[in-house]
Amino acid sequence: MVLLEAMDTFLASMDQFIAKETKKTLGRQGLDIRLACRVLGAEVKNQQVHVSYSDKDGNQQSDVFDRLIVCVGRRPNTDGLFAADSGVETDERGRIVVNDFCATNTEGIWAIGDLVRGPMLAHKASEEGVMVAERIAGQKAQLNYALVPGVIYTHPEVASVGQTEEQVKATGNDYKVGMFPFAASGRALAANDTTGLVKIIADAVTDRILGCHIVGASAADLVQQVAIAMEFGATAEDIGTMVFAHPALSEAVHEAALAANGHAIHIANKKKR
Repeated sequence: MVLLEAMDTFLASMDQFIAKETKKTLGRQGLDIRLACRVLGAEVKNQQVHVSYSDKDGNQQSDVFDRLIVCVGRRPNTDGLFAADSGVETDERGRIVVNDFCATNTEGIWAIGDLVRGPMLAHKASEEGVMVAERIAGQKAQLNYALVPGVIYTHPEVASVGQTEEQVKATGNDYKVGMFPFAASGRALAANDTTGLVKIIADAVTDRILGCHIVGASAADLVQQVAIAMEFGATAEDIGTMVFAHPALSEAVHEAALAANGHAIHIANKKKR
């Protein structure tokens, strides 16, 4: 199986340490990931798909496949959605312009989900719908867009919430990182599913958790635990001092939080600089 990726970075929006781990894992499963490749055309001949593309060096290549799946992103389907005199504003990408509460610039018209800014995720759209309904009913509901979990449903799963290490580094603020591999998890070992790790990023001064990134079994469920903690301003120490069931995959979250402060129990801790 071959993946032709136009960008020169794999999973560019994800934490790049986790992205590289994911790429290695998928490669071991037999997925041939080719970066900086641009598809030039495809033609079906004798029930096979002949694909031509330029590789990372700009050379034209061709391969033959049994099946071809084209994934070139999505865009909001707003063409012709509103009358010309509706007053509803759209941006250069066709997205409906809304405020933090999903209200458009036209009174009484709201927009949510894939039609507006933010990640095109079903859970984000669903909660926006609830928020809008409650605000129409006179309530003061709002969403914390900084803590919308993202999940890639591969095997193993990849999940994240909060900021990536690259985003934190760009702020110029000091930070610390705690990581724990599932290979050191008793539950993962018992289940013979030890691929991946948990990565927690925390502020170096306040210890407040800034992001969590996971590749491994049940990553979507595990990252949600950290999302809840972050919603209440938890620190790495807060998670580190909690009691986690043993054996459980969630212990990897516990150990990663401990590792952020050099207190991991089941792996060697890095020396502080």
